[in-house]
Amino acid sequence: MRDETRTVLEEFRSGHPETFPDAFETLFRMYQRTVYGWLLRIVRNPSAAEDLTVETFWRIYRSHARFDPARGFEAWARTIATHAAIDWLRVQKAETELLVDVAAAPTSDPAISEEVRRKTAAAFSRLPPKLRVAAVLAVVEELPHKEVATALGISVTAVKVRVFRALRLLRTDLQQQGITP
Repeated sequence: MRDETRTVLEEFRSGHPETFPDAFETLFRMYQRTVYGWLLRIVRNPSAAEDLTVETFWRIYRSHARFDPARGFEAWARTIATHAAIDWLRVQKAETELLVDVAAAPTSDPAISEEVRRKTAAAFSRLPPKLRVAAVLAVVEELPHKEVATALGISVTAVKVRVFRALRLLRTDLQQQGITP
């Protein structure tokens, strides 16, 4: 880690009134895009991702004393962002369509492909938030289970279990809609 970054992280952690505001602003500028991109992957809604980025940095600001420089700021920020996204997903109506980029089904009829995409997105939106986040990150975004585990603050095994449960629920939901996965 560069000395200037280490200094900024130490000033942020200290919360000293003279150095904290500048340190926080520097970290915000350094990680705003990273946090926004992470949130966008989870919630699939640019406007919500912007709002959640602000909420994430507000949470970071309030909890600066709990920051552990040894763990790294980006991983800590991703964990806070993930929790903010899960909170947001919990309050969304089940009918809200999740914009999931699902690969088109191998068919020549575009209407059927669109229907499959729409039903799959609806099935994703009905998943419990914790399962949905794990499935979106591991299956749709194809992130390694270890990275998903770090972001969610759970073990790799727990990620695998959540993804398995999410896929099982998706399969059941799609079968009830007349789609064979």
